[in-house]
Amino acid sequence: MIVKRTSRAEILTKLNKKVKDRIPILIASAGSGLVASLLEKAGADCINTFSGARLRANGMGTMSMMWPILDSNKQTLDYTREDIMPAIKGDSFICACLNANDPLKDMRMVLNQCKDMGVMSVSNIGPSISYVDKDSEIYRVLTKSGITLDNEIEMLKLAKEMDMVSIGLAFTMEDSVRIIEEAQPDVFCYHAGTTKGGLKGYDSGETIEQTAARTEEANKELRKIKPDIMLIAHGAALETPEDAQFMLNNTSCEGIWTGSSTERLPIEKAVYQAAREFADLRFQKN
Repeated sequence: MIVKRTSRAEILTKLNKKVKDRIPILIASAGSGLVASLLEKAGADCINTFSGARLRANGMGTMSMMWPILDSNKQTLDYTREDIMPAIKGDSFICACLNANDPLKDMRMVLNQCKDMGVMSVSNIGPSISYVDKDSEIYRVLTKSGITLDNEIEMLKLAKEMDMVSIGLAFTMEDSVRIIEEAQPDVFCYHAGTTKGGLKGYDSGETIEQTAARTEEANKELRKIKPDIMLIAHGAALETPEDAQFMLNNTSCEGIWTGSSTERLPIEKAVYQAAREFADLRFQKN
């Protein structure tokens, strides 16, 4: 199996052309090779891999990656190399979402491992300290122990220095501004919150109108800092294609980032429906 390789220049050329042509960028998560191959066939520009997607494929919620049940970076690197890369043709580029706060790994080494397997893009959400509420005790304990946004920013900066495409992500306006100002990523996603729906989704009660309003509020501030930043919408009430269309119509985002929406939710529905039909079969009466 030999997968077509790409480069930072080729990726950015493709994304910038879509922006110019007013065609939405699609970034989508994959926790398995089957999902990755289907996403690529469907036309996803970027397939991202991270421990949350791998755990999601095993029936857990995405946020289970926040609990220390695995080595996040090892999990991401292993399944990206063994499950994802052999399953794709190379029409989509892969973005590895990494834990920049890993105390056991030099991130330059991790980025080199990504490049060696053909992954030319990385993001800072595997997981990110931005997931944690700033007014919480756990946030204060984590940052005191050295788990900080600073490390994530440094990783994104290093990725660009190493000729990789950097995709920043944050949950709050404060963190979003810091990432744009200091890391100057190629692409940025304001994460509106855990996606609702299905067996493991979290519904905060927010409407798609509210998700769009919060996202656009962030977009306006971020474009003041970096006018040419490519902005992507994700999370919260953005569950269906109709929700995504609403985001495209009512924000200045250049595209959509799907996770559960193109992986967990459709798998739950399709597998349950098919299995239910088989389970309902009965022997013919004589």
